[in-house]
Amino acid sequence: MAGDHLQVLDALDTAKTQLYHFTTILIAGMGLFTDAYDLFSISLITKLLGRIYYTTNLNAPKPGTLPPKVSSALTGVALVGTLTGKLFFGWLGDKIVCSIAPCLSFSKSPKGVMATLCFFRFWLGFGIGGDYPLSATIMSEYANKKTRSRVRGCLLGGGFGILTSCIVALIVSVTFDHAYNKPTYAENAAASTVAKTDYIWRIIVMFGALPAALTFYWRMKMPE
Repeated sequence: MAGDHLQVLDALDTAKTQLYHFTTILIAGMGLFTDAYDLFSISLITKLLGRIYYTTNLNAPKPGTLPPKVSSALTGVALVGTLTGKLFFGWLGDKIVCSIAPCLSFSKSPKGVMATLCFFRFWLGFGIGGDYPLSATIMSEYANKKTRSRVRGCLLGGGFGILTSCIVALIVSVTFDHAYNKPTYAENAAASTVAKTDYIWRIIVMFGALPAALTFYWRMKMPE
């Protein structure tokens, strides 16, 4: 068994760059892309969450904001999950479901929505914690000796994930702004935030599952 294992490793080290190398780069890079999108997109919707769920006084000069403890919890709970996932990662490595789940956060009260959102983001982070080291390790194992460093350098999915989260947030926000011709908060506080505004942050969060789902589907359709 040990001899067969060494032969496989030797074959990978000496193999020429082939199609499966680029396939592995795409799959591993898309994993890092989704990880970064899911982790950092929350920072783009915190103001919106505060306006929707914490605007209690319409006579105030400005709309509501998330309490510091709630904002810290929403941001930090996924990072705690990431650390936990790196240590105890298992079958949650396929985290497509956890990418969708935060947008389904439900409750009649702001505390309930934030609590369920934190719960789902913890398990999202747990899956991310397993995917981070796996993506880099898989890429290193499949690359040959000559191209290993260059192949690792191609894993730029994290930066593109953060950039994409900003672009998606901008597009979704502008689309809703044009769809509903509403007054500003200063003009009419009660009418400035329509009920469907709640969909904005859910769509932004849910988009993080799309690249992972498409990559999974594409990989299943590929011939062996």
